[in-house]
Amino acid sequence: MNNPHAVSFGPYTFHPQQRLVSKAGWPVPLGGRALDILAVLLEAPGQYVSKEALIARVWPSSVVEENNLRVHIAALRRALPGQPYILNEPQRGYCFVATQQAALPTAMPRHNLMARLSPVIGRDELVGRLARRLSGQRLMTLTGCAGVGKSTLAVALAERVLPRYRDGVWWVDLATVTAPTQMLRHLASALHLQPCGNAAALASQLAARQLLLVLDGADVLLGACRHLVRTLHEKAPQVSVVLSSREALQVPGEWVQPVPRLAVPVPSAWASVEQAMEYPAVQVFVARVRAAQQGFALRPQELAPLRDICRRLDGIPLALELAAAQVNALGVHGVHAQLQQGLQVLTRGRRTAVERHQSFTAALDWSYERLSLPERWLFLQMALFKMAVTLPALSRLVAGTELEHADLSYLLERLAGTSLLTVEPGPGPTRYRLLNSVRSYALAQLRNPEQVARLQQGYGHYLGPFSGRPFVLQLVEQAACAG
Repeated sequence: MNNPHAVSFGPYTFHPQQRLVSKAGWPVPLGGRALDILAVLLEAPGQYVSKEALIARVWPSSVVEENNLRVHIAALRRALPGQPYILNEPQRGYCFVATQQAALPTAMPRHNLMARLSPVIGRDELVGRLARRLSGQRLMTLTGCAGVGKSTLAVALAERVLPRYRDGVWWVDLATVTAPTQMLRHLASALHLQPCGNAAALASQLAARQLLLVLDGADVLLGACRHLVRTLHEKAPQVSVVLSSREALQVPGEWVQPVPRLAVPVPSAWASVEQAMEYPAVQVFVARVRAAQQGFALRPQELAPLRDICRRLDGIPLALELAAAQVNALGVHGVHAQLQQGLQVLTRGRRTAVERHQSFTAALDWSYERLSLPERWLFLQMALFKMAVTLPALSRLVAGTELEHADLSYLLERLAGTSLLTVEPGPGPTRYRLLNSVRSYALAQLRNPEQVARLQQGYGHYLGPFSGRPFVLQLVEQAACAG
């Protein structure tokens, strides 16, 4: 859209830079294609745009049928009830009309949150609890394993508390940021501040503002985020910060909330479809199937394979969504059969998802590639155990290998701290294990010749020539037999 400013029509405002439509400050749920269509129509209000021109603008690299355009136009009309804002004539195309339309170059939205396209399932109680906690908390970190829904929870929380903050709620995605200075540029742009070269200069511009800053994917630049929140604490006393990260900042005043996996039905709840549908893991799976397959209804004969799908995927929302996306092609039984062979089926993410959420393996790659070599070796060693293991038991199991002299206690805490390793509750010594889905990923690394070659090369470089080969081969041989 040529006009970079917000445009008002009726009770709605379209913010082209944020790619959202709001009503009374709240986002209106709209898909990416519908927003693209609206942006094109708003370029020439009152004028008809042909169907061919709309399709060429919105789907520039795809061959799309006219029916697809109608579907998204219908979605726009449903999302913008009231007077008809979009007219159509068969021979002329579509036209945007509104009795009130004005560019608002000085109007600033109170947030830059993207509109959610689907409800948040199974998190209402947690969002309410965190919203109450945030009223007296200036720093909160949402932690958890890949795909558990940290970002989704952060968005839901930000939406819930938006009315509290005089100067709004502002979201910054750090997933693609590679340097602290780049992070500061992102922050300054999102908050409509003057560009600045250090955290102190940025914080000074926020000294009088009362707002919530949400940093998504903070583990990319953990050190820079620590410095930023300390500086904001000193210089901007009315700024609160919520972070999503696979590990905590570990700074004074931080409230850490591990994001739980979605509840999976207990065995007795699989007796009927109605009982199974009471559980969030099943609700997420079915909702995602229905998004791609209208009229889908879970059948009793699909409960047994779905039970194993939920178990194998540990109630992790991203994994469940990616598995559900394949049901239209494979069916529930087919997805179950594919998952028995590994995580390869979890590869078709949403078009609008960030790269690390395009597949479950990509989400885990992102964590695995940031481990040190000793952390990688222990992570892969843990994949050989189906059950939880204690530190004393692990010490005995690695006797005679190069891990025998490693600081296992430190490495275990590091893996747990980065949300790759789960700490099992219960009395006695601390017990550690990999989730089923994470274990499948680790075993796949050990069964991949390219990954093994990389591991051998890195191992030899770390410990000296040839020292890594026996240990790596031992891991590979054991992985081949692991179930």
